[in-house]
Amino acid sequence: MRQAGAYSGILSGRISKTGPHSLPLARIKKIMKKSSDDVKMISGEAPIIFSKACELFIEELTKRAWIMTMQGKRRTLNKEDVASAVIATDIFDFLVNLVTESNVADNKCEVNEDSQVIVEI
Repeated sequence: MRQAGAYSGILSGRISKTGPHSLPLARIKKIMKKSSDDVKMISGEAPIIFSKACELFIEELTKRAWIMTMQGKRRTLNKEDVASAVIATDIFDFLVNLVTESNVADNKCEVNEDSQVIVEI
């Protein structure tokens, strides 16, 4: 669910490259370099794009987790809400193993014989 024009401000230069960023660019660059031994040089613009992408990712996951919080008639978002949002949303399938492992360890969900995850809310 990509927002139209979400990246156009960055690419056209309307968003400052030197201004304050929500996520530390040095940390993003460090993560990028650690991702592969082949990554040696990173342009100055790449961490800015990753920073914005991370912001959009966190925002989207938070919105979906908040829906789970409201369905539970609560006002505090917790890790079970995030896990439920991940499990309920196809675009977050790459995170399912992460949240199901932590919930299984906490006895908050179980995996049935069909490998389907059952989450207790």
